Amino acid sequence: MNFKLPDYHLPNFLSEPFLSSPNVATKKVEVKGVAPDNYHATSIYPEYFKISQKWVLASESRMDCVVVLDKDSNLKIKEFRNLEVGEEVILGRSEDSSEGIFVHTNGFKDNFSSENQVFSFRAGRSRESSYSKDYDNLYDLLEYEKEHGYILWVLGPAVVFDADSKKAMSSLIEHGYANCIFAGNALATHDLEGSFFKTALGQNIYTQHSVINGHYNHIDVINKVRKDGSLNNFIKKENIKDGVVYSCIKNKIPLVLAGSIRDDGPLPSVVSDVYNAQDTMRSYCKKATTVICLATQLHTIATGNMTPVYKIEGKKIRPVYIYTVDISEFVVNKLRDRGSLEVTSIITNVQDFVVNVANNLVDKS
Repeated sequence: MNFKLPDYHLPNFLSEPFLSSPNVATKKVEVKGVAPDNYHATSIYPEYFKISQKWVLASESRMDCVVVLDKDSNLKIKEFRNLEVGEEVILGRSEDSSEGIFVHTNGFKDNFSSENQVFSFRAGRSRESSYSKDYDNLYDLLEYEKEHGYILWVLGPAVVFDADSKKAMSSLIEHGYANCIFAGNALATHDLEGSFFKTALGQNIYTQHSVINGHYNHIDVINKVRKDGSLNNFIKKENIKDGVVYSCIKNKIPLVLAGSIRDDGPLPSVVSDVYNAQDTMRSYCKKATTVICLATQLHTIATGNMTPVYKIEGKKIRPVYIYTVDISEFVVNKLRDRGSLEVTSIITNVQDFVVNVANNLVDKS
């Protein structure tokens, strides 16, 4: 295994301007779910707050939340809707320590890296980019994370439209390269359709040929699962022995299915309340050390914005790695545009991507 976590470089809080910075200011919440004016909104980066002359790192952060200072001087990151009357919210819009707030954007960067030079060619990600090294890095990372981390996959239904990629994703789950999966109703529906009818949206998942009345298949599956009451009951009753849903249930891997306005059915386990889905997803994002998002634009953006670029493990601060994979340049760059800067984008067919990853991790193990 060649992978090694990078060192985290702490700010020098014994130097200026940190020594002269004021303690943070706070103001009480007066209306439930409403932050006071001039609240500080969090980013994806490590953020430090000066409290009683000491700089304190927020142990859990995520984008677009507010910071509450409790009566024991502990920091809590909260969504606006979860604010309670009387809570002390940290104020300040500057991030350079002048208001007792410092956002540390370079904690994991090597000051001597050639990547920090001002000008270079091919600095962005496009169809012309070479991804060979990205794949090699990912293989090493996943081998490390299998033993030491928490791997979160965010899957679009395209992953299970093909027999080989469906099998490859299931194999990665079976061999310990997935600790949690986020998806929507479609991923689970078409995965079960493939296991039951050997089709996805009515097309044979191997030949890609449409079958007679195949457009009924996915809603027939939904109807059967709803009749059986749960994914687990359906899999047992129909003796399903393959697929992403089957592998998650068999290996006790959390499968979080967030609902959508366009869902058919939906399946019984789909979380239809968007805020309940968000809360559930956030609970797993807190655990994640590597996030891999495949061909699902909205789920990718949502997960990226809920996932910080760092995680505190004991006394160690480590990076959280985020990958976004799609055939569309627009989609893979969208997350970067929305503020999740620490992301590796790979432009390729996700079915090929999953097969390659499984071939290099499972088949070689």
